[in-house]
Amino acid sequence: MAELRRSVCPLDCPDACALLVAIENGRVTRLRGDPEHPVTRGFVCEKVARYADRQHSPERLLYPQRRIGRKGEGRFERISWEAALGEIAERLNAVVARYGSEAVLPYSYAGTMGIVQGASMDRRFFHRLGASRLERTICSAAGSAALSMTLGHRYGLEPEQFRHSRLVLLWGANVLGANVHLWPFLVEAVRRGAKLYTIDPVRNRTGRLSHRHYFIHPGSDAALALGMMHVIVRERLYDADYVERYTEGFQALRQRLEQYPPTRVAKLTGLAESEIVELAREYATRRPAAIRLNYGVQRNERGGLAVRAISLLPALVGAWRDVGGGLLLSTSGAFHLDRAALERPDLEQLSGLGRPARAINMVELGRALTELRNPPVMALFVYNSNPAAVAPNQNLVLEGLRREDLFTVVIEQMPTDTAAYADILLPATTFLEHTDLYISYGHYYLSLARPVLEPPGEAKPNAEVFRLLAARMGFQEPCFRDSDEDLVRTALASGHPFLEGISWDALAERGWMRLRVAPEGQPFQPFAQGGFGTASGRLDFAPETLEYAPPSESRLGDAHLRARYPLELVTPKADSGLNSSFGYRDSVDRETATLAMHEEDAALRGIRDGDRVRVYNARGAVVLTARVGRDVMRGVVAARSVRWLRRAPDGRNVNALTSDRLADLGGGATFYSCLVEVERCSD
Repeated sequence: MAELRRSVCPLDCPDACALLVAIENGRVTRLRGDPEHPVTRGFVCEKVARYADRQHSPERLLYPQRRIGRKGEGRFERISWEAALGEIAERLNAVVARYGSEAVLPYSYAGTMGIVQGASMDRRFFHRLGASRLERTICSAAGSAALSMTLGHRYGLEPEQFRHSRLVLLWGANVLGANVHLWPFLVEAVRRGAKLYTIDPVRNRTGRLSHRHYFIHPGSDAALALGMMHVIVRERLYDADYVERYTEGFQALRQRLEQYPPTRVAKLTGLAESEIVELAREYATRRPAAIRLNYGVQRNERGGLAVRAISLLPALVGAWRDVGGGLLLSTSGAFHLDRAALERPDLEQLSGLGRPARAINMVELGRALTELRNPPVMALFVYNSNPAAVAPNQNLVLEGLRREDLFTVVIEQMPTDTAAYADILLPATTFLEHTDLYISYGHYYLSLARPVLEPPGEAKPNAEVFRLLAARMGFQEPCFRDSDEDLVRTALASGHPFLEGISWDALAERGWMRLRVAPEGQPFQPFAQGGFGTASGRLDFAPETLEYAPPSESRLGDAHLRARYPLELVTPKADSGLNSSFGYRDSVDRETATLAMHEEDAALRGIRDGDRVRVYNARGAVVLTARVGRDVMRGVVAARSVRWLRRAPDGRNVNALTSDRLADLGGGATFYSCLVEVERCSD
């Protein structure tokens, strides 16, 4: 009979689900959601429901390996942990001796969202070494910076409160594909009479089930928000009392908004003037009104501005006062863990560097590996990421990974595209095989997971790998001997009131606990009475920062570029996958091998549904299968991300087309500012 054990989903999703795992004869037989968890509510997405196929995959990496073929070929021989650690230490010492410690670059992101295996002992190791610091900006940096600038905190509306909303704007948020545990609350709201609208260049599953879908030009979200504010202020639909009590800069905002009448905003966004006016009126008057904003809106050249402009709307209409009113982008800022004690940036002082290490933006990995000097990157350490598939400007990234003089270490569970370029390949545990602490960016519950299975073969947790490497490098500091439990206890010891009563022992017993953001049983309304985390405590409209111009790589941007590449490409997340984590599955490969086209754009190019097409620009090309219809607006094409390169006939995915330019705030990525042309393949 199967035994049920508690765990937590580690994947890059706002839901951070509490799991019940059925184990029988040392194997997972079923994963389901914890029915007692207020957000998970007893179910999981289909991606994680099938996690046993990854856990027990015959492709799991089980032993340390050394490359014996060409880089990218994926040919390795098995070696011992002793030999692997010795070779890594020897090569790192040689790089540091010849080029300096900054010639070493760690590269990691959200392959696991766990704090211990994702951002603890690894950070200590690279700080002590004096390696280049990685700016981890590829996903949410522009939006996070904008939210912090505007609200002063990365807080938002609780998902449980959406059941009370009477209007919900899903702005760049494919809830059914990337935030499915919000959906039951939305369904409950709709049953009570709420309206559900989506705003997105692509009509996805969520848009099809909404009362109304607004097709918007990629990168024009800020213009729509400013146009809505224009209508709200012009028609005196704003909450004058809230504005007076809790904001500043309103009079200057009023003047700025004169530049964004619906006539102009219609041209910028592709929406009709009447749509803009009606949406603004309904948002201001149908209360409680909630906005579920997701990170897709900030993956363009104007991404920071978009999040900033949209996040002003709830304050303008006083939506924060209502249970079920406000905005949700991220809740991550409420988890006030002791990050400094966990990551120990002070260890950098012991590296001998004599100054803070240089910072390298992960979006620009291709440039870092091929162009950077003084010193060049000579050692790359990849874990919790698959940059060969997920990083933009893919051809340049692959050129860098092919360098024979680049010593590359990869810690992985599966033979990913990046793993094929490793000199030393180390086997990693899955979330079911190690201890970790999990925050969420979509709710306010902190979770602890303990191992429910023994690791197969010789797989080791990330934290243990870096403990062993620290010992091999001769690092004597006691912090490198901290256990995973020690690391969790350290993270929880920040003294912040939101963590009051939350301890290792309490989490070990219960599995998850709500942050002390509000009294038990009471909703969390962070800005109902102001309380913004700005210097003044007020929300600053800062209208001098609200100047919108179309992205250079867009239909209204660089005219010369648009003449060569007239279609705007967006690359939203696949419904069946999650970044590149499940790229080995046939269902994910099928979804990420297609290109959605508007029927009129397809007809102009002689393309029919099901045709193989070549999508190209100056950065590269990729072959996909056309899906012709009306799920994108005219002038837009959409390709789901992220396909495994080894499954693609041309060895490329859509990131061969995307740019490594940075967004306007936070150094974020601009995946959705991308112009392309499409042609039918002749064969």
